[in-house]
Amino acid sequence: MTAPWTGPAIRVGLVGAGPWARTMHARMLAAGPETELTAVWARRPEAAAQVAVEHGARTAACPDELFERCEAVAFAVPPAVQAQLAPRAARAGRALLLEKPLGPDLAAARAVADAVAESGVVSQLVLTKRYHPATRHFLARARGMTVTGARSCYLHGAFLGGDQATAWRLAHGALLDLGPHLLDLLDLAVGPVTAVHGTGDPRRWTELTCEHENGAVSQASLSGAVALPRARTRVELYGPEGELVYDTADLDHEECWPVLRREFAAAVRSGSAGPVDAQRGLRLQQLLDQALR
Repeated sequence: MTAPWTGPAIRVGLVGAGPWARTMHARMLAAGPETELTAVWARRPEAAAQVAVEHGARTAACPDELFERCEAVAFAVPPAVQAQLAPRAARAGRALLLEKPLGPDLAAARAVADAVAESGVVSQLVLTKRYHPATRHFLARARGMTVTGARSCYLHGAFLGGDQATAWRLAHGALLDLGPHLLDLLDLAVGPVTAVHGTGDPRRWTELTCEHENGAVSQASLSGAVALPRARTRVELYGPEGELVYDTADLDHEECWPVLRREFAAAVRSGSAGPVDAQRGLRLQQLLDQALR
C-alpha cells in the first residue's frame, strides 16, 4: 500500500486549455493532495481563464509568468507548441510533465530531451496506459515469457469528429498520436525494437512491422478514423509457452490519473526521474521517425 502524501503539494503550472487540458490535466493536477494547480497559460486567454477559475488557479499572461508561479510545468498542447516551450521551462529550472510525442519530428523531440538533460530537471511522459495497474501486471508477466511474435492494435474513431479531432491530429494522423503507446508497449513486452517499417496513410490506417533485438517480429495497426463503439487497444504475445493478451476494453482509465500524479510529484520532490521520462520519449520518437521513413 502506498504511503499517504505528506508535506506541501508540488506547485504545477499548466500550458494549454483545450479539451485534453480541461478533462485530464487540470482536473488531475487540481485534485491533489500531491499537486496543486497554480496557474494556466494558453494562446487563447479566455480559455485559460475558464480553466483557471474552475480549479482555483491564476491565469498567466505569458509562459514566463507561468514558470514564475510554479515549480513544475504540465503540457497539454500540440507537439509543435510543446517542443517550443518545454526547453524554455527546463532552462528556467522547472520539472516537466510532457505529452507524447515530444515534438512534431525527431529534431524537435531531440531538442526537448537535450534541454532536459542539460538543465538536469525531472521529466515525465504522459503515456497514459503505463500508469494503469493492469498494464504493469501485463508487462511484468511478459518479462518472464519467451516471445516469438506479437500482434497489436490501437483503433478508434475520434478523428472523425468531436473534441479530439484537433488540427494537429488530423494533419499527422494516428502514427504520431497513437503510435507512441503501442511502440512503447511492444518495446517493453516483446523486447527492444531494432527496426520499424511502416505502410499506409497515417490519417486513415497505418500498419507497422517491428523487428526486435531477440529476433521476434511484431505487428501494430493504428487508426483514429474507424467507427467503433469505443477505443480498442490490444496486444497479443505468442511464444512456445502459449499466449498472453493485454486488452483495455474493461479498463477504467480514471485509475491512471492518481498513479501518474503521485509518481510525478514524488519524482519532482526527490529530484530523480523515473523510466517514463524525456529520454523514453526520444526513444519512441526515433522509432516513429523510422516508421515515417
